[in-house]
Parts: sequence; C-alpha cells; structure tokens
Amino acid sequence: MHNIAIDGPAGAGKSTIARLAAEKLGFIYVDTGAMYRAMALYFIRKGIASGDEAAVQAACGDIDISIEYQDGEQMVILNGENVNAFIRTEQVSMATSDIARYPAVRAKLLDIQRNLAAVKDIIMDGRDIGTCVLPDAETKVYLTASADERARRRYKEQKERGIACDIEMLKQDIIKRDRQDMDRETSPLKQAEDAVLLDTSDLSIEDAVNAVINIYSSKKAAG
Repeated sequence: MHNIAIDGPAGAGKSTIARLAAEKLGFIYVDTGAMYRAMALYFIRKGIASGDEAAVQAACGDIDISIEYQDGEQMVILNGENVNAFIRTEQVSMATSDIARYPAVRAKLLDIQRNLAAVKDIIMDGRDIGTCVLPDAETKVYLTASADERARRRYKEQKERGIACDIEMLKQDIIKRDRQDMDRETSPLKQAEDAVLLDTSDLSIEDAVNAVINIYSSKKAAG
C-alpha cells in the first residue's frame, strides 16, 4: 500500500488539496480532522465543555465514528448520523483544537486511521499524520500558508456559506489555534524530519495539488 501523509496548520488547504490529489492518483482520501470535528460536535451537543478532560474522556466510550464513501465523497458517521453538514463551524473548530490534545480522544481514532492505511492506497491529512499516525508513510508533506492568507480563505469560505464573520477575528482564532496545536503535550503539530515543506500562500489550488503529486512521484521514483 502507498500512503501519503499531509500535515499542517488550520486553514492551510490540506483537506481540499489532499482530496483533489487523491482523485488524480486514484487513492482514498481520509480527512482525519473531520473525525476529530465529529467528536467535538458530540461534546458540544451533549453540553460537555471541551476544556473538561475528565468529562471528555468519560464520554469517549459513548462515541462511534466511522468513515463511509458515497460517489467518491467521504462521509463522517457519528453514532449512525452523517454529520458532514455540521462540523465546519468556528465553534466546532475551536472545540476540536481543545479536545485533540487529550490522549483518550487520540487513542479513540488512531486505530481507525491506521487500519484504513493498512489496506488502501490513501492520502491522509491532519496535524500528526507523518509524526505519529503514519510515521512510516512513503511520502510526507508539511503544508502551510501565512496566517493572513489562511484568514482570507476562511473568510471567503464562511461568506459563501452565508455566515457573518470578521476577518481579523478569524486571523486571531487561527493564530490561537496554531499555538494550541503546536504547544499541546500529546502529538503536537510539527514538521516531520523527512517531510517536504510546501507553502501554499501564493499557489493556486491546482498548483498545490500538482506539487503534492510531484513530491509523491519523486519519492516513488527514488524508491
């Protein structure tokens, strides 16, 4: 099996780029961030504070998350419900960063992610794919962009969904989330030693997708 691990901060375009690269390569795309978002959504719905580690850990046993595919699209199933439409809000984003640092949450999802990678050619993106989830992946990419560019992208995305937002507040949320992700004790966000750095600040989506594919092709050719 061929595995491509893509890590990087929030809003860098990992999900979009990984999904499109997977389509071109004929790989399965696994959005691990969506799995964490589904867990965060569960806690929000249950009124469990994301900062209450003990309560979050106690509730993990009540959560079932699986991945299904329909017409090539990944669906995240939370306790039998397709929650794709509910996991992209700013509230869920911030809660996700909080819960992702808890060992119980990460352990809950780790087996699912590794089992998928063991039986399929996959592209998986997240915060610790190359460093923790798939440390032996043949191709690793650390994909990033400036905070200003990531805020601009998030602002455009939210406006297109009809969600009112302030671009400066989005930027500050992104900076805060970067700090949370990089400073957490469990599997912090960092570039794997053997990952290729790809800054997408000035790249179109198509150029970024092609760059990932070229990195994979070069690694494959090198054996």
